[in-house]
Amino acid sequence: MKRRLIPGMLLFLLVSGSVALQQETADSPEITAREIQQHISYLASDALEGRFTGSQGCQLAGEYIKNEFQKYGLEPLFGDSYFQHFPFIAEVRLTDETRLTVETPAGGQTLQLDRDYRPLAFSDDAEFSGEVVFAGYGISAKDLQYDDYAGIEVEGKVVLVLRSHPEWSQPRSKFDRYDQDRLKATVARDHGAKAILIANGPYPEKKEDRFKPFRYDRSGAVKGIAVVQISRKLAEALVARAGKDLKALQHEIDSLKAPRSFELGGVKIRGKVGIQPIQKISRNVAGVLPGSDPLLKDEYVVIGAHYDHLGYGQTGSLYRGEEPRIHNGADDNASGTAAMLEMAEKFASLRGSLKRSYIFVAFSGEELGSIGSSYFVKNSPVPTEKMVAMINLDMVGRLREDSTLIVYGTGTSSRWKDLLNELNRTYRFKLSFHDEGFGPSDHSSFYAKKIPVLFFFTGTHSDYHRPTDDPEKINAEGEEAVTRLAFDVAAAIDTFSTRPDYIAIARRESGGRRDFRVYVGTIPDFSEDVDGYKISGVSEGSPAAKAGLQAGDVIIKFGGKPVSNIYDFTYALQDFAPGDSVEIVWKRGAKVLRKVIELEAR
Repeated sequence: MKRRLIPGMLLFLLVSGSVALQQETADSPEITAREIQQHISYLASDALEGRFTGSQGCQLAGEYIKNEFQKYGLEPLFGDSYFQHFPFIAEVRLTDETRLTVETPAGGQTLQLDRDYRPLAFSDDAEFSGEVVFAGYGISAKDLQYDDYAGIEVEGKVVLVLRSHPEWSQPRSKFDRYDQDRLKATVARDHGAKAILIANGPYPEKKEDRFKPFRYDRSGAVKGIAVVQISRKLAEALVARAGKDLKALQHEIDSLKAPRSFELGGVKIRGKVGIQPIQKISRNVAGVLPGSDPLLKDEYVVIGAHYDHLGYGQTGSLYRGEEPRIHNGADDNASGTAAMLEMAEKFASLRGSLKRSYIFVAFSGEELGSIGSSYFVKNSPVPTEKMVAMINLDMVGRLREDSTLIVYGTGTSSRWKDLLNELNRTYRFKLSFHDEGFGPSDHSSFYAKKIPVLFFFTGTHSDYHRPTDDPEKINAEGEEAVTRLAFDVAAAIDTFSTRPDYIAIARRESGGRRDFRVYVGTIPDFSEDVDGYKISGVSEGSPAAKAGLQAGDVIIKFGGKPVSNIYDFTYALQDFAPGDSVEIVWKRGAKVLRKVIELEAR
């Protein structure tokens, strides 16, 4: 495929005859499009099977990066090793103890897994027994004056609910925010239920009755409740035992927008959902170039990129085909890894002239929630207080014709914008600055440690998180230019007489729905599986910051509701409006703290 030259770069490459010559030289210390393409062609090859965290392909990619570091002469960062191993929960599995039985005065019936029922992966590991209560759609929405739990008692019982909501046929319904299975499980748990049975309703009539896959979503279990899908046929049979018709019930709820909840009477469900977390090990890869200045060598500039991707689409894939396909991740993020390697090679050629020390690190686990970079900053052999800046390269291989280069973190130090604008005179990128230091990539882990950051990014595209993100679609010449600018920025930091200042930037929580109004200012930490919502930091001036929450705290209750994961926290927020005063309870080590905060608007 013909590579594209970016506007404004043609003249630069023509006058840089020495650069063109270097591109033809094997193992050139210069940053070249040819070597960038070579790195990406290997890292994003089918042989590495998408580099899923902890997989054999990810291991091979890590070995490749280590070998490059050795070739450049970088010293191992972790004692005598380039590798930093870290544990993570790769998946959860059902145990053989999983079972479900219906008990009636006429006798019992043992149900069949994957025919009659299938647990959801965010279920707690729990054994339960209780009478069954039908609770409509399982929605409790004060703002809509609708509550399927009004007038019924579910404490210690098993709740049967339907998927979706009473306005399932209407686009953009106000009920949409209440239709998630996780939320329905949380609501049932908060009402005291021991288990929830979720079924597809008779409407719409043409909709096939399928179970959702048992798939770990990396957000922790809904503690204190078993969550099980059951077949429509079974749901209809359970309701029929109470002399009612499920289709007629759903029609009444939909047409009247009014609950039709009731106890089934004489029907008991007994069962166990056995959940087994599967822990695996993955690796960060890092090397260091020691500085030569007696004072400044103890300050470190970190240059990083994640090298993991989605494997066969086990998590985060936007591919909707039936057959699993390798997600090669050429742009995401073989491109950033290649840029980091090229920068490491170039800096290594300057060994002895660098004042500060430079750390080059390839993270695993970014696609699972930046777990590798989070582990790195918590367990770094170099104190994070000694890290003066972090430059992150993630998806830098698809520069567009308009030469737009997106740079996040430009507000995290007062030095960044002037420096970027000055250096860009050579490259003539159309720079798009974003001040925030927190974001969905590995730089966020460093910013949470009060380190100024910059994140270079050429934008998303139609191949993002799909099997079609392949090496031949990389704009290698464009990436060469991006990498050269990133190198110039990193090299300029070495000339500073003082370390770049750190600026705390206010942040809005991301990932919520568009109508999500409340702002607290917490930054999630996905690196550990804990009972609660662990945070990696708080946004400057936010309600969380004013309350005194810190990185490492675990929120366990919000507004009187238990919080066992980030979803519980966001669901709890939905019950409140800006200006409300709410008690928040959190753990700091073994200590339990609490404070009333005033919520703010997004």
